[in-house]
Amino acid sequence: MKELSATENELLTRAIEGPGHAGEPPLPDDVAQLLRDGDAAPRLAAHLRLVRAAAVRLVDWLAAEFGSVPADREAVLFGAATHDIGKTVFPGELSGPGKEHEPAGRRLLLEHGYPERLARFAGTHGTWTAPEITLDDLLVSLADKAWKGARVDELERLTITAVATLAGREEWEVMLSLDDVLTSIGDDADDRLRFQGAFPTTH
Repeated sequence: MKELSATENELLTRAIEGPGHAGEPPLPDDVAQLLRDGDAAPRLAAHLRLVRAAAVRLVDWLAAEFGSVPADREAVLFGAATHDIGKTVFPGELSGPGKEHEPAGRRLLLEHGYPERLARFAGTHGTWTAPEITLDDLLVSLADKAWKGARVDELERLTITAVATLAGREEWEVMLSLDDVLTSIGDDADDRLRFQGAFPTTH
């Protein structure tokens, strides 16, 4: 592990806990330490922070609209904050395509003592149709799209079906409600993209 310069440390700290574009909360201390230990690029930290903020909006929406739906808030928010942690191992995938960071991130979290219920999101956030995928996994994947205003029909349909089934509600009702929250999250996506883009992808 190389020692970061004062400037590099400052940029990473700003991405983790400095003023966000809209007051996003800082990343949790344990996640921040993982990023520092892994010499994470500041842009990765900024991205994880923005995705976690979108996940907060989604779990709050779910609790307010469909309170009976069992969702693991702690797991979803941790998953959003660490879904790309494997890019500390494969930093080239921060600015280019690649999926090697997914199993690498899961392994990294398990090696640091996190249970599978928390580590799994690093490996599942890019996959929506596997049999083991739960609503919690879908919410992390959705946050990873919603923060920048991206809409993915298949992912949204799977989320709608899961929520409707668990809540005993009609799919059209869930669809309208989900569309409202995703539209709201997407309203200031350009500002989030500018915030993320202000941080470098390398040290």
